[in-house]
Amino acid sequence: MPYQTRDELPDSVRHVLPSHAQDIFKEAFNNAIKEYQDPKKRRDNSDAEQIAFKVAWAAVEKIYYKDKNGKWVAKDASH
Repeated sequence: MPYQTRDELPDSVRHVLPSHAQDIFKEAFNNAIKEYQDPKKRRDNSDAEQIAFKVAWAAVEKIYYKDKNGKWVAKDASH
């Protein structure tokens, strides 16, 4: 189930991530859901959607981090 727009993202994504991070999440999720449709490409018994969520959050965490207040902010060059 690829996401076409940010509005289709789960509330748990839309309500916590900034717009740019939502775009990253959406693209990573959509790519992973396609990639892992084939069960042979999965390392364990997780379904494609579970894997896609893990991949998407990992992609967000490469560019964003949660600050002390739990807010997602972009990493700068000093991180």
